[in-house]
Amino acid sequence: MRIMMNWTERDEAVWEEILKWEQTLLEYEGNDLQTTYIKWLERTFASFPEEWQEAFLTKLDQWMFQVQSLLQGSQIQEEARERILVSARAFDDSVVDIPDLRKLTIDQLHYLNRQHSARHRLYSFIQGGMTGKGGFLSAVSDFPILIAINVRAVQLTAMTYGFDVQSPYETMISLKVFHAAVLPKQVQIYGWKKLLEDLENKQDVYFYDDSEQLADPLWLNEIVKQLMKLMAINMFKKKQNDKFPLIRMAIGANFNYQFTKKVTEYAEKYYQYRLLLDKKGDMK
Repeated sequence: MRIMMNWTERDEAVWEEILKWEQTLLEYEGNDLQTTYIKWLERTFASFPEEWQEAFLTKLDQWMFQVQSLLQGSQIQEEARERILVSARAFDDSVVDIPDLRKLTIDQLHYLNRQHSARHRLYSFIQGGMTGKGGFLSAVSDFPILIAINVRAVQLTAMTYGFDVQSPYETMISLKVFHAAVLPKQVQIYGWKKLLEDLENKQDVYFYDDSEQLADPLWLNEIVKQLMKLMAINMFKKKQNDKFPLIRMAIGANFNYQFTKKVTEYAEKYYQYRLLLDKKGDMK
């Protein structure tokens, strides 16, 4: 493997960690039950009329873009952006804007990213607990809120590593990273390879002119898991004497926490990979 002179020993070590992680995705096969489940999802989706399939995926994409747009234009996002920059200046006071964050070491960026990743895992944990404790309204709103939390977590990871999601290109890439992160473990490697192919074929760092379709049938996996979570919560509900609120809260909190943990870890691996490629001189 060719190592450029502007890589530090820590950069090389992190690169090796990413390659090992990538290999675990490649080698992960899952058990027979998981494989059967994935095939069942694909067959079930394929059994619906093509018009319904297309409408479902289009609506899912539209919803994702709406969530992203709401987040990007919010005051909360601007405050988070400024908070990242202020924290970075504790390491290097020459940091002015998001691209300047790449001046920091890989460990400094990991430290900054870990702060907001942990915060978003906590948000998901609390949201899941509220779903377990609450009623119908909490159950209905849980998944949209969970998606919003995790899309925002990916965008903040992008910014932490110096990739400004205010550009259309980086906005689309962040959504693609989120999409790949929530795929079933058996097929996450395909999402990862597609992300790397997009890097190789990148033409313009500001405009994005590739296909904007994000959703695919395997997104049904998360919808099914969401329904299973709500069913598990409902099992411990009693109409007259609710004896199991803590169990219900634990089910919801653990599900949401694990979801965000998976997303934030995947996103960080991707943006570390991009940062190191840039430092290596292979990307412009």
